[in-house]
Amino acid sequence: MHTRTLGQGLEVSAIGMGCMGMSQSYGPNPGDRNDMIKVLRGAVDQGVTLFDTAEVYGPYVNEELVGEALAPVRERVVLATKFGWRIENGTSVGLDSRPEQIKRVADASLRRLRTDTIDLFYQHRVDPDVPIEDVAGAVAELVAAGKVRHFGLSEASAATIRRAHAVHPVTAVQSEYSLWTRDPEPEVLPTLAELGIGFVPFSPLGKGFLTGTVDTTTAFADGDVRTTIPRFSEANRAANQALVNHVAALAHAKDATPGQVALAWLLAQHPAIAPIPGTRRLARVQENAAATGVALSADDKADLDQAAARLGVQGERYNAHHMSLVGK
Repeated sequence: MHTRTLGQGLEVSAIGMGCMGMSQSYGPNPGDRNDMIKVLRGAVDQGVTLFDTAEVYGPYVNEELVGEALAPVRERVVLATKFGWRIENGTSVGLDSRPEQIKRVADASLRRLRTDTIDLFYQHRVDPDVPIEDVAGAVAELVAAGKVRHFGLSEASAATIRRAHAVHPVTAVQSEYSLWTRDPEPEVLPTLAELGIGFVPFSPLGKGFLTGTVDTTTAFADGDVRTTIPRFSEANRAANQALVNHVAALAHAKDATPGQVALAWLLAQHPAIAPIPGTRRLARVQENAAATGVALSADDKADLDQAAARLGVQGERYNAHHMSLVGK
């Protein structure tokens, strides 16, 4: 596994792992917790070092799972988790990034993750009721106390990133980014390059669509978040299939999978990018890790960019409520 360096010298595997789907969002949760522990530990064996979770995943149970699975190999991994929600009776009921809340969440996350230090602590979504300077200041205090190593932001605007970074260095920004979600390109990615901040794309495989395993015949299970996303309506899946077909054709020519080509495209964007695809299957972890060995030429990259621009993408990446929380 190749490594990448995010901001402030934080070294991580070129392909990380998003752990959310092990506890929510993609239909019924796995019945055997031990199966997921095996997948997480197997990922470490594949060279994955960056593991991404959040208190709100579950809530809480995903951090507990990750903490249990990775405690025996803690010195080999980078644990990233997130704050920023008010959770009542097991449900998130709104944003809350007040400094006192951030510190409470840090202490609780440390216990669940079975560690003394959170390697990368993200604000999950920008809270319009709390100045980002106050948020950065609270995380800076946690860094000074040794409870957190690095500060991150998720789905923040370029202006917010600049304001936060002026108070305490931002190590990484996490946002959705892939061949079919290009939102960070105009403003966020140039800002990160200028400030020396790393970028961690989530949903780098388009919530499964770019793997070629989802099409108009796919029946999503109850509880699958994709049933709420406009981009995954049957009509939009049909319209978006052309892009997947293009990726698949290039993958075939390179003896790779469509998912590997989609990840290789991301890795080719900038040396400080480390995507975090999620999965519940060790075979998929192995496939994703092998994407670091898929070489895209300048012509390949240009071809994918031109195809994405020409074919376009139909449908928003979130429903209206979740779209209102991004880019602040």
